[in-house]
Amino acid sequence: MADSSEIDFTVRPIGRVQSPLTSTADAPRQGDEGAPDAYLILDPEVHVGLDGIAAGDEIVLLTWLHKADRSVLRVHPRGDLSRPEAGVFSTRASSRPNPIGLHRVRVLDIDGHRLHVSSLEAIDGTPIVDVKPVLGAIDER
Repeated sequence: MADSSEIDFTVRPIGRVQSPLTSTADAPRQGDEGAPDAYLILDPEVHVGLDGIAAGDEIVLLTWLHKADRSVLRVHPRGDLSRPEAGVFSTRASSRPNPIGLHRVRVLDIDGHRLHVSSLEAIDGTPIVDVKPVLGAIDER
């Protein structure tokens, strides 16, 4: 196995989140904690990749949490100072060495390269890294 310091790769955004949330202070910690509906604005050159996704589908959205502090390795879970610190890899904290956001949302509507989704806690302008379907039971795949 190669030493991780020798591996180099580039991740390019494929779009951006359009949301009424404009700061991380306004955003709930998770989508099911009161996050608003939002839009995923995909770059036109990748919109053909949406073929097979329909309104009503659940998807997993991967984002780059561009406002995160990449130097953080320990946090109080959920920002609760009464809880002991834990390593970021045992939490869903946004600040971490590679701040990849993971969001399970439902597609409400699709209009070209614009997806209307439910309950997304990502802030306006958050870069989109990837979109994946939520897998059902083995016999449904």
